[in-house]
Amino acid sequence: MTSPHQGGWRTPLTHQQEPAPPMEFRILGPTEIWARGTRIPLTAAKQRTVLAALLIAPGRFVSDLWLAELLWGATPPATKSAQLYTYISRLRRSCEPGLRLVRKHRGYGLVLGQSGFDWKTFQQLADQGRQYLAQRRYAEAAASLEPALGLWRGPALADVTEVLARTELPLLEEARLRAVDHHMEAVLALGRHDAALPELTRLVAENPARESLRGHLMTALYRCDRQMDALRVYEQGRRVLQAELGVAPGASLRALHRAVLLEELPGPAAAEPLTLTVRRAGAVPVPQGASAPDGVRRGRVAHSPWNGLVPAMLPMDAAGFVGRRSELTCVVQELRSSVSPYRGVVLTGAAGVGTSALAVRAGHVCRDDFRQGQLYIDLRHEGGRPKDPLDVLGSFLRALMYVRAEDLPATLDERVQLYRSALSRRRVLVVLDNAVDERQVRPLLAGGSGCRVLISGGRQLVSMEGVRAVPVGRLDDTEARELLSSRIGPERLHAEPAATVKLLGLCEGLPLALRFCAARLVARPQWPVGRLVDGLENGQVRPDEWGEGAHELWTALRAGVMRLEPPLRPVLRTLARTEPGVFSPARAAQLLNWSEDRARRALDALVEGGLLELADGAPRVGAAADVGAAADVGAEVTPGGFPPLASGGPSGLLPAQDRYRCTPLVRLMAR
Repeated sequence: MTSPHQGGWRTPLTHQQEPAPPMEFRILGPTEIWARGTRIPLTAAKQRTVLAALLIAPGRFVSDLWLAELLWGATPPATKSAQLYTYISRLRRSCEPGLRLVRKHRGYGLVLGQSGFDWKTFQQLADQGRQYLAQRRYAEAAASLEPALGLWRGPALADVTEVLARTELPLLEEARLRAVDHHMEAVLALGRHDAALPELTRLVAENPARESLRGHLMTALYRCDRQMDALRVYEQGRRVLQAELGVAPGASLRALHRAVLLEELPGPAAAEPLTLTVRRAGAVPVPQGASAPDGVRRGRVAHSPWNGLVPAMLPMDAAGFVGRRSELTCVVQELRSSVSPYRGVVLTGAAGVGTSALAVRAGHVCRDDFRQGQLYIDLRHEGGRPKDPLDVLGSFLRALMYVRAEDLPATLDERVQLYRSALSRRRVLVVLDNAVDERQVRPLLAGGSGCRVLISGGRQLVSMEGVRAVPVGRLDDTEARELLSSRIGPERLHAEPAATVKLLGLCEGLPLALRFCAARLVARPQWPVGRLVDGLENGQVRPDEWGEGAHELWTALRAGVMRLEPPLRPVLRTLARTEPGVFSPARAAQLLNWSEDRARRALDALVEGGLLELADGAPRVGAAADVGAAADVGAEVTPGGFPPLASGGPSGLLPAQDRYRCTPLVRLMAR
């Protein structure tokens, strides 16, 4: 017998079909032709065989030799050509003008034109569903695969000759089972394991050696709290494979068995959004599935831009991220932990240390651990004003539940309850960037046991219960040099080692300061590093010259200042402009003409606000801590926004509890 997949019996069809009236051809079940809603009778099996053979090879010619073999097997009659012509003529008479049969190259070709063909439609829908599945768009995958499988009305090619069925049916059946497999994967990812269980049981009984379907059945049973039944299904499959094929289950099925055995199988990857039903005053509740009267609107929006998507809101990961290995490891381990008593992490640090960049990097590292969604929000408006948690919850709920803004609850308490309910059975990461205070953050904390929250903000958040505080300090000299080198190239740094050391000292390990200086050098490749250092030391570099990248920093700093109590603002301004180094409460009291206790309280409040920092016992930089010490070490206050390099010896030290300093960025803003 000549194989249909060997060369020679099909050649490309080049005839162009003119538009024809719509018709419908079906082979996924009995072979049928429908025209204008009426089925055209095909009484002879050989006539149906010729039609099916031509349909399966759309756009190509099928040779007389192969058609004869399909009709009569290896011993066709002497009158095969005449009989074949008769079947073709009957098809033409039955289907004209919607069907165009072309004779060429001792064969026949079928031109479908605009006519429908269930096998072609199935392939298009199944392929679309497979693409959605690869993109983790599970709801859309299921929506494509369900109608594709609905086109099957029974075994394909059910009423053609045995030769054609034996040749083509395995290909069609494999495509169907592959679509079934993909559909069940999408259904389980959406959390519909209860509904899928009966169908999976039937499919595994019909296809006992198909491991993927058996794995889906095990998953559904496990999620229905039937762990022992899931293990029994695996053991039955192992015996079938050993008895029929002499092989053991594959690696995927073995891994699934182990996860079920150890109770480590994860939940659905994308649990379906809740359906929100909003009832207006005077309206009555609407049962699920019933039509809604005018007084009731359902919150799920068929054309929502979020429909079928898993929220993935994280900003683009920071390029050239440097350092933070210990902090990143700590954050990632905490977010991934299933036994930690904490439900999240709060990153704290002075302005410019890069808590936002670290939060985004940690979110990307953990992205695959939270496949049901990653929510992100910057909790500051562009001008620095804090965002209202009511509005933030609205944006999160629209992404999670596909609801319209007008259908959301109006009060904060109702939105909080709905938000926590939506996350109660999901594994979602919530990243809250630039948080202001606990009052803003508390309504946004995820309540589900599988959810985690990652917060970047000020020190005032460290006392919030349920989250672990991870302080973020400055980069060390090696990391700071690596950051500069990644931006401007190591050659410029090696060419001016002394100026590079000065620049690193001026930036004091603040990533934002380092990036801004690097951006200025990149924009001016003709500048030596020393020229930028001179400008910084002499106060000749204005913040508005640092480019648009500085806008976010100035916004954050201004927001921090505006959150201060009014009496504290002139305190910060005075200290930032006159004290570029380490200073004591006594020195601050002298400058402010206050008592030392009152000055200390003001300094501690500025530390809490993230605008001042404890010096942690580091050597004094620049100006002396007090007037007497200044005479001893000969410190000099420069007019620039950044302090000069560290000077003085052991005499330039103060007790850690009495040492404060302004960051160079705060000083630059104050100037």
